[in-house]
Amino acid sequence: MTSKAILLNEVGQTFRESGKLEPLDFFFILTWKANRSKTTAKSRLAKHAGDFPSAVRRIAADLFAKDEPRDKLEVLIKSWGFRLPTATAVLTILYPDDFTVYDIRVCQSLGGFEKLVNRQFSDRMWDEYCAFKAAVERETPAHLSLRDKDRFLWGKSFYEDSLKQCA
Repeated sequence: MTSKAILLNEVGQTFRESGKLEPLDFFFILTWKANRSKTTAKSRLAKHAGDFPSAVRRIAADLFAKDEPRDKLEVLIKSWGFRLPTATAVLTILYPDDFTVYDIRVCQSLGGFEKLVNRQFSDRMWDEYCAFKAAVERETPAHLSLRDKDRFLWGKSFYEDSLKQCA
C-alpha cells in the first residue's frame, strides 16, 4: 500500500473513529501536500502550541469537536494559520467525502478559482470553496471518488502543461 493510500485509508479512518492523530502522520500530510514547506509549517505550529506534538493534539481535538465541514476549515485557517491549499489537503485526508484538495493545477483544469488561494476565511470564501468543490464534482467522471476527481483534474493539468513544454 502506498503512503498516500495509508494516509487516506488508515490515518483518516482512525481519526474519524477516535479523534486521534499522530504527529508523524500529520507531518506526512504536510509533506504530501507541500514537501518544500513542511519544516516551516512544523516550526510555525510548534511555536503556536509549544511543540509540534502538542499542536497536532490540539488540531485533532479542534477538528474532532466540530460537526460541520465549514467549521473544520475555519479552525485550520483562522486558529492554526493554514492557507486554503494545505487546510484542504489535511481535511481531504481526514474527511475524504467532504473535502477536495484546493490546488492551482485543479484550478487551471477548471478554468477558474485561482484567486481563492489568498483569501482569509469568511462566508464568501467558504461559498467559493463550495463552488470549487461542485465544479470538481461536475467536471469529472461521475464514478470517481472525490479524492480521485481532484487527482483526475490535477493529472489533466500536468499533462496539458507537459504537452506545451514538449511542443
